[in-house]
Amino acid sequence: MPKMRAVQVAQKGGLLESVERERPQPGFGEVRVKVQACGVCHSDCIAKDGLFPTVPYPIIPGHEVAGVIEAVGEGVVGWPIGTRVGVGWFGGHCGRCEPCRRGDMIACTNLRIPGINCDGGYAEAMVSPADALVRIPDDLSSEDAAPLLCAGVTTYNALRGSGARPGDLVAVLGIGGLGHLGVQFAAKMGFRTVAIARGADKESLARQLGAHIYLDSAAQDVAAELTRLGGAKAILATVPNAQAMSEVIPGLAVRGVLIVIGVGAEPIQVSALDLISGSRSVKGHASGTAIDSEDTLNFSVLSGVRPTIETMPLERAAEAYDRMMRAEARFRMVLTMGQ
Repeated sequence: MPKMRAVQVAQKGGLLESVERERPQPGFGEVRVKVQACGVCHSDCIAKDGLFPTVPYPIIPGHEVAGVIEAVGEGVVGWPIGTRVGVGWFGGHCGRCEPCRRGDMIACTNLRIPGINCDGGYAEAMVSPADALVRIPDDLSSEDAAPLLCAGVTTYNALRGSGARPGDLVAVLGIGGLGHLGVQFAAKMGFRTVAIARGADKESLARQLGAHIYLDSAAQDVAAELTRLGGAKAILATVPNAQAMSEVIPGLAVRGVLIVIGVGAEPIQVSALDLISGSRSVKGHASGTAIDSEDTLNFSVLSGVRPTIETMPLERAAEAYDRMMRAEARFRMVLTMGQ
């Protein structure tokens, strides 16, 4: 069997190690993707540190995959060899569980997640069900497409489902791997966009990304400032900081919503009075299905939204991962395969 280069985690808490693997063969309903680029996401720590009990070791991490179909299994229709495709967090649904039967495939109780419960994209090739494939527009490079298949679809999908309308005040809490995309999407969707971060030094970047207003959480009462501006119809919380999320809730407008996409360990504190007095709400938001990712890529091309990335070759995956975990990346690390 032909071989390929890959980076795997052999056991819970193990190192990211370069290995040679047999090139996987697609089964019924599957394709093999020749990987050109794979984003490095904070959620990759689930595989490295065994945060889910279902992680099968050894495992190849990576769920921000962009490449080209190089082999097609039986039963696949409409995905010919040579098609540019991506695979994100949504790696396929079972079609049998209640959420699937109700059409809510991203909530599938048997969701296939590349790099989490099956091999992902830290490799020269990976196998994916055809129903998880995302068409990549010709005007988008594989390196730029990769982070949009997780960070991009998560922020875009959350904002377009927020209930906010063009002209409404929408805030993005945090300007990092998620937030720098959230600000761009919010501005391009026509929202009056507020960027919230710590330090006056972030203001220039926030405005370059499209923010109309910048709030420095280290020097201002963010909730009071949002209230003074009329209240936020939606606040997209991209930081893994529960205290920061808790503090902005009073800044929501009547029937405003805090949408949580930043994952932290501490509980969010919320006053019942803050919720009831303005009929406000707090909700979490998952990523999105393959077609949601496709919408994200198409909107990004149409509007000019792009991730800010740093690239490293596959053999430096451990270095890229460590840089991401230390929050030193600006703003997404992307592995390239050198093909």
